[in-house]
Amino acid sequence: MSSKNLQRMLQLAESVFAAKDDPNQLVVDEEVITQLQKLDPNTVSEYVDGDGPVAWILVIPTSAKLMQRFLKQEISESELLDLTPTDAPFEAIYLCSALVLEEYRRKGIVKQLTIQAIETICNNYPIKSLFVWPFSNEGNLSAQRIADLVQLPLYKRESFVKE
Repeated sequence: MSSKNLQRMLQLAESVFAAKDDPNQLVVDEEVITQLQKLDPNTVSEYVDGDGPVAWILVIPTSAKLMQRFLKQEISESELLDLTPTDAPFEAIYLCSALVLEEYRRKGIVKQLTIQAIETICNNYPIKSLFVWPFSNEGNLSAQRIADLVQLPLYKRESFVKE
């Protein structure tokens, strides 16, 4: 039985990212979550309050070479994940997605979850940079704040403006 918050989070994800309509985006399902967890257990984090999740973050540790290919739009999010070897010494972290239900925004939940994931991954790998493909001004600003707080450079893939 799924919770009301879970259903709201799934609807929010679809409305923000519309991933099913964009072949460049990662469509997150159980198989993708399993694949992410094989890279590092800190790739997926959630904050649960009351009736299920109210915030999710997803990060993908990868190589600097794959980061560059992604930033140049040579590969998609799915290809970034598929091409990232599970046994590599990761050098970069892709800030893939962050979602929070409206009534929980501006409480620092996403920032806290993301910083915790980054710091834990940095303890195990020689991470030198972060990268992002922003879908909103809020996402862009949040990614920059997080990069500043963890003191890593942030690189951005050119974004598109959703109509």
